[in-house]
Amino acid sequence: MSCDVPATGRGAFLPGCGSYLKPSGTLSNRACYTPWGGARLSKTRVLLADDNLQVLEYVRDFLSADCCEVVGAVTDGQAAVGAAAQLQPDVVVLDLSMPVLNGIEAAKRMLEAKPSTRVVFLTVEKDRDRCSAALEVGAFGYVLKPRLATDLIPAIGLAKDGRRFVSPGCE
Repeated sequence: MSCDVPATGRGAFLPGCGSYLKPSGTLSNRACYTPWGGARLSKTRVLLADDNLQVLEYVRDFLSADCCEVVGAVTDGQAAVGAAAQLQPDVVVLDLSMPVLNGIEAAKRMLEAKPSTRVVFLTVEKDRDRCSAALEVGAFGYVLKPRLATDLIPAIGLAKDGRRFVSPGCE
């Protein structure tokens, strides 16, 4: 079975692949600028990876409303590596704890394949050692899920600009 993006142009859950891929396309045409004067997010192509489908849907809708173009959403680390290679997003938003391949290992593989990939972790893990490990692997952001509404958009914008963001209480 192939885990490629469906040729139909519609999003589809791919059985056996542990992933849901959404077709590329502008989800909002609003002109959105980050409040700190960073990159214009309407041109930011984002890949999401989290094993919780409800979280994926919420984050996808949240980012779409804030002018990011969500190009895909997957539910495990191995699918994230494949989707990142195929879809070439500007920023990958990864959970730390996922099946098949955890977020840190997935990020390592993505960055080995394409060092310019910008990774932002979105997690419930407050542990400083986990945060440090995520940043050491090359992530540009570490956002706590309870702070998603205030921290994710700035983290994505800064990552796109090559700058780091860490939610308070993690570093």
